[in-house]
Amino acid sequence: MTGVRAVTLAKRHIVFITGASSGIGAALANEFARQGADVALAARRTDRLEALAAEVRARGRRALVLTCDVTRDGDLERAVARTREELGPFDILVANAGFGVRGPLERLTLDDYRRQFETNVFGVLRTIYAGLEDLKGTRGRLVLMGSVNAYLALAGSSPYSMSKFALKALADSLRHELARHGISVTLINPGLVESEIHQVDNRGLRHPEVKSPAPAWLRAPADRAARQIVLAVRRRRAERVVTVHGKLAVFLQRHAPWLVAGAARTFSISARRPPAAKSA
Repeated sequence: MTGVRAVTLAKRHIVFITGASSGIGAALANEFARQGADVALAARRTDRLEALAAEVRARGRRALVLTCDVTRDGDLERAVARTREELGPFDILVANAGFGVRGPLERLTLDDYRRQFETNVFGVLRTIYAGLEDLKGTRGRLVLMGSVNAYLALAGSSPYSMSKFALKALADSLRHELARHGISVTLINPGLVESEIHQVDNRGLRHPEVKSPAPAWLRAPADRAARQIVLAVRRRRAERVVTVHGKLAVFLQRHAPWLVAGAARTFSISARRPPAAKSA
């Protein structure tokens, strides 16, 4: 395996993953299953989850498909209850569901910012509230999917970057609060990883025909990112930045912010534009 030493989970785990239908979420489901875990797969696209569940079962592991929207009250509580009934209490909770609202402030509305936070922040909080008792009982692991944008906020990225800054603060705070229950909190900050996030517009609608604006050599395969993430979770790391260019960006922002700011302004570096929203 390139870049990550092969590891095996020390015991049989049960993992609950939101946003499991594609990208990093789907890759994590396969990687956890490869290492011997059973997985509860939560997302809105049931057809995608069924296909993923078949892959997991082909590895000899159990998979539970859960139609779930993290922005709807009650969905996560029902999904967690089903997981507990059919697989047992989980000990790894991955709050992965999210998307990105992009654009300059003057072209965005308060509703755009609310929509961003409803998924990326309040959706994560709903996930934590629903799964906290299981984690307390198993002295488990909470995994929050942040972003390099939690450190590097570019022009046109204010809603998304704000939401990921908020998750970093949440992770830092909960790490202290939950330690007495034996729960570890791992914040994952990916750089550019193969996913469908570039296909989703500011209203959360997907445009499958849209190609990623980032060159292929910059985008890390999701399965490689998943191996790094599982290793960090296994070791109960506080934080992990995924991808070499992501680590470089965070390092420069921490130690030479003037250089990052100068480069961004000189070369007009900004966040990608979202695909055009579909007509209602």
